Amino acid sequence: MLSDQQIVERIGRQPSRSAGFKQLVRELGLRGGAERRDLHQRLDRLVRQGELVELHDDRWGLPKKPRGQEHGARPGRPTATGRLSQHRDGFGFVIPDRDSLKDRISGDIFIPPPAIGTAMHGDRVLVELGQVRPDGRAEGRILKVLGRAHDTVVGVFHYGPKANFVTPIDEKLALDIVIPRGLEHPPTGEADVARSPSSARKGRSRDRVIGSEARVTSAWEDLEGVVVDVEITDWPTQTQSPRGRVLEILGFEDDFGVDVEIIIRKHHIPHRFPEAVIAEAQSFPATIDHGERERRHDYRDLPIVTIDGETARDFDDAVLVRRLDHGGYELQVHIADVAHFVTEDSALDREARLRGNSVYFPDRAVPMLPVELSSDLCSLRPQVERLVMSCVMEVDPRGEITGYQLHEGIIRSAERMTYTNVQLILDGDPAQRRHYAPLVADFDLMRELAEILNRKRVRRGSVDFDLPEPQIEFDEQGMMESVTKSERQFAHRLIEEFMLAANECVASYLEERVASLYRVHEKPDPKKLYEFETIAASFGYSLGVGALPIRRMETRGDRRARHGTGRHAHMIELPEEVHITPRMYQKLTQKIAGKPEERILSYLMLRSLKQARYSEQNLGHFALAAPTYTHFTSPIRRYPDLIVHRLLKQVLHDEAAAAEHRRHERRQKKAPSGSGTPPHSEAPSPWSKRNDEGGRRRPAAPEAENVRALIPLDVLHEIADQSSQTERRADDAERELIEWKKVKFMRDRLGQEFEGLIVSVTKFGLFVELLDLFVEGLVPLATMTDDRYTYRENTKQIAGERFGRRFSLGDRVRV
Repeated sequence: MLSDQQIVERIGRQPSRSAGFKQLVRELGLRGGAERRDLHQRLDRLVRQGELVELHDDRWGLPKKPRGQEHGARPGRPTATGRLSQHRDGFGFVIPDRDSLKDRISGDIFIPPPAIGTAMHGDRVLVELGQVRPDGRAEGRILKVLGRAHDTVVGVFHYGPKANFVTPIDEKLALDIVIPRGLEHPPTGEADVARSPSSARKGRSRDRVIGSEARVTSAWEDLEGVVVDVEITDWPTQTQSPRGRVLEILGFEDDFGVDVEIIIRKHHIPHRFPEAVIAEAQSFPATIDHGERERRHDYRDLPIVTIDGETARDFDDAVLVRRLDHGGYELQVHIADVAHFVTEDSALDREARLRGNSVYFPDRAVPMLPVELSSDLCSLRPQVERLVMSCVMEVDPRGEITGYQLHEGIIRSAERMTYTNVQLILDGDPAQRRHYAPLVADFDLMRELAEILNRKRVRRGSVDFDLPEPQIEFDEQGMMESVTKSERQFAHRLIEEFMLAANECVASYLEERVASLYRVHEKPDPKKLYEFETIAASFGYSLGVGALPIRRMETRGDRRARHGTGRHAHMIELPEEVHITPRMYQKLTQKIAGKPEERILSYLMLRSLKQARYSEQNLGHFALAAPTYTHFTSPIRRYPDLIVHRLLKQVLHDEAAAAEHRRHERRQKKAPSGSGTPPHSEAPSPWSKRNDEGGRRRPAAPEAENVRALIPLDVLHEIADQSSQTERRADDAERELIEWKKVKFMRDRLGQEFEGLIVSVTKFGLFVELLDLFVEGLVPLATMTDDRYTYRENTKQIAGERFGRRFSLGDRVRV
C-alpha cells in the first residue's frame, strides 16, 4: 500500500531531487491501472499541500525555496501548516499540525479577517507567523490553502434580487454561497437521489440512511427556506463570495428525518456506496465452501450466543463460558471474520477505510460495510453457519488469563440474546429463565466470570467513569418525547469485560510478532491535571498527586521583543510532568461515589484525560491500566479492527506453515531408511503461556528486533491517524444531532422552570445542565439582573457586588 511519505522520500533521493511518472511507477513497483491512478492522485495532493512542485515533461520535484517563500512568505518569517477554525464573525485560528512552533508560541495562531484570504473553515492551510505577544500568543496570515475541507456545503436556499444564495447551516462558514441562475435545481436524474426508491436499482445509493418516511417530491418549484446540499464550483476570493450549484434538495429543516440528512452532509460522512462496492459485496456465495469449513476449528455444536441491543442488526461478537475441571474458566470470544471477505485494496477495503467506522444515530445508522456483509454474511445470526476469528482464554479463579488460543473458526450461534433479556435472566425473572432454560446455567456462569474479571481490573487500577448517559425517546412522527437516564446494566458490563479480555490477548500476541495497530490512551496533560486539581480542591478533594511542580518560562518571541529595551520579562507558569497513575483516578471515583458532587467531579475528571486514539506505536492505555491494548472485537463497524484481523490471520497462517515445515523436517530426520511412513509426531500445545507484569499471560514470541512489518509503518500511521479522525467525526455528528433534537424539544418549553446543576462558570455566564432532562444551556451574565455580577478568576465564581451572592461549579440552581 503506497504512502505519501514513500513518494516524497523516493523523489528526494534522486540526484536532481525530481522524478518522472514512469520512473516512479518502476521504482515503486506499481502494477495495474488502480495503483497508477492512486499515484497520480497522491502526486496531485502533494502538490496542493506544497510538499512537491509539478515540473515540465510529467515530472515532479521537491520545492527549492524554503517552505512558504514560493507562496509569498517574507524571508526569516516562520511558517506552519495547520487546520483553520473560523469564527462566524470572520476571524479564525490556525491549529498547527506539528509541535514545531511550541517553543515560539503558546496555543493556536490568531488570523484576523483580512488575513483569512480565500480560506474557509476547516481548510488545511499554510500560515506565516507574524507578531508574537508577550504572553506567547501569535498572529499570522494565511499564505495558501493546501486542502479544502468542504467540496460541498449544506444550507438554506434563499432567492435574491440579483442572485440566489445558500446560507450555510454551519455558522463557522461565514460566507453565503452564490447560486447562479439555472443552477438552483439538481441536474436531471439527480434530484432527490438521496430518497428516490429507484436510486437503489441504479446502484447509486444502496444502504440509504433516510427512509420512505421522509418527504419525497420532485416538484420543488419554490426553494425559499428549503435545505439543500450545494457543490462549490468557485472558491472565494478577496472580492467575491464562493459560487456553487445545487446537488440535492433535502427538504424543510423541521421535516421528519431531514435533521439526520443535514448532519450527515455537514460532517461529510460518506453515505452512498459506489456501484463497484455493492457489486463486490453481492459477489460472495451465500454458503461456506466445504474446504474452508474443514480447515477451521469447529464450534458449531456449542451453545454460543450473541448479546446485543434490541435494535441491533449487525452481530459481530459471540461468547461462551465453560467451567474447567481444575476450578478455572474457559472464556470463548468469537468475532466475525470480516477480513475473509474484505481483502486488502479491494473496492470494499478502500470504501471501509474512507468511512473508518459506522456512524450511529438514534433512529438509523450509516454502516461502514454494505448490508450484504454487515447484516448478513458477516453477522453472527442465530442458527446460521458463520466464519469467525476465535480467542479462547483460560482464566484462573482470580481472573488472570493463564493461556489462550487464537485461530480461525466456524460457529453456529445458538441464540440471539438482548441485554434486556439477559439482565432479566440474571435478576431471576421466572418467565425468562423458563423461556431460555437450556442457557440459564451458562448465563449464571458468565456473570460469575465477569465479576471476577472486573475485580481483577479494579486491582490493576482501571478507571471506570459510570456517568449517566441520556436516552432519547421518540414518538411515531420521530419527534423527541423525553430524555431519560440510560441504565447501564450488568449485562452490558458482562460483554464489556469479555471483549476487553480478548482485545488484550490479541494485542499481546501481535505486539512482539508484527507491527500492528494499538488503541492508546496517554497520560493526562499536566496543565489539565493542574486545572482539575485546582477545582477539586474547592470541593475538598484531590487525586493525591501532591504539590504540582511549576516551571516559569519566557517565550522565545518575548525574548526577541524585549531584546535591548530593558523591559521586564513576562513569565508564563506551566505545570511540569507529574507522577500520575490510573489508580489515583480510580480511588477518587470511589471516594465521591454517591456524593452530591459526584456528577460534576466525574465529568471534570473525564475532561482532564486525553482522548483515546489509534497508533502504530504501543503507548499503553492509561484509563484501562493496560500496557498493551488494541481493538479486535468490532470489525463490522471499525476499520482498525479489520486491520488487526488481517494482521492476525497472516501471522497465524505464517506460523502454521512454519510449524508444518518444522514437523516435516523432524519426520525426515526420524524416518528409518527406506520407510515410507514417518512416525507420528505430537503437535505442540496450542495454549500460549507467558508471565509478564501484573500476572497477565502473554505468548512466547521472537525478540523485538525480529518484529516484521506486514504493513509498512508509515501506512499503519496513516491508517491510525485517519481512523482517529473519522472516529472524531462520527462522535461530533452523533453529539450534534442529539443537541439539535434537544433544542427542538425545549423550544416549546420557553418560560418553564427547571432544577439544574452548574457545570461550567465563565466570564460571560453559567452553563447549567437540567437535572431530569440532561439538557445543557447558558445563563448569560446579562440576564442576571438582581445584582451586579462579575466573574472572579481566582475562585472560578460569579459573585454579586451588592448582596454577595455567589455561583460556583456544582451548585444546584433553579432556572
